[in-house]
Amino acid sequence: MMTRIKLTSNKVTVFLVCAVLSFCFISAVSAQSSTVMNAQASTAQPTVGSSLTVTITLANVQNLAGIDTTLTWNQSVLTLTNSVLNLGDSHSNSVLHGSKINTDSNNLNSGDIYVQETKVLGSYHLVAQAIGASNPGFTGSGTIVTLTFSIAGSGSAGLSLQTDLADHPASGSTSNLIDHQDTADAVTAVVSGSSSTPTPATPEFPSITILIVFITIAISALALAAKQLNKNKLAPKNASLAIN
Repeated sequence: MMTRIKLTSNKVTVFLVCAVLSFCFISAVSAQSSTVMNAQASTAQPTVGSSLTVTITLANVQNLAGIDTTLTWNQSVLTLTNSVLNLGDSHSNSVLHGSKINTDSNNLNSGDIYVQETKVLGSYHLVAQAIGASNPGFTGSGTIVTLTFSIAGSGSAGLSLQTDLADHPASGSTSNLIDHQDTADAVTAVVSGSSSTPTPATPEFPSITILIVFITIAISALALAAKQLNKNKLAPKNASLAIN
């Protein structure tokens, strides 16, 4: 009877291990599909005197109606020379629904996308909002804006992205912020002919830490279950020796 109880306990342990591993797999898939804003550079190591393109993209968003994003950089390394918006239904791979870009906040019509761009040394700020109930919330992935820089000096470009995303509210209600992650590529400008290699940025994925912890627990539980099973197999022999 005791042996049966121990074997049942081992089965429960193995079941728990499988459940934990399944949870880890689901967590990993969920983390991969989360909403991400990214400032993607055309190269990680541009040379002084050349140009650099930084594309701000959005991935895996649902019911988006408004964007408020700011990209900052080291102004001694990068100088902004141009920006090209990619918003509205008239553009391919675009973000937000709308028929026309409108920069006049006092004369907005349903179907417009209100846009405000602010360009200062070391910073680019963009506000974009779909106007009117007729503009449905945007779901999917796409490009928001493409920025072009000239490389003024060597060193880290220090790209940093900070964003608020708002959803499309139901009639009579207010917008809510959308959970997301902001990321930016690591860029280091070098003098032409230099052999220095930039250190790639390490993306922050909090879920990876959780995943490692759960896998460690699962492995430990599996090892404990195997150890307990071996003890159960040896139990009758030990009992016989004790009787003798």
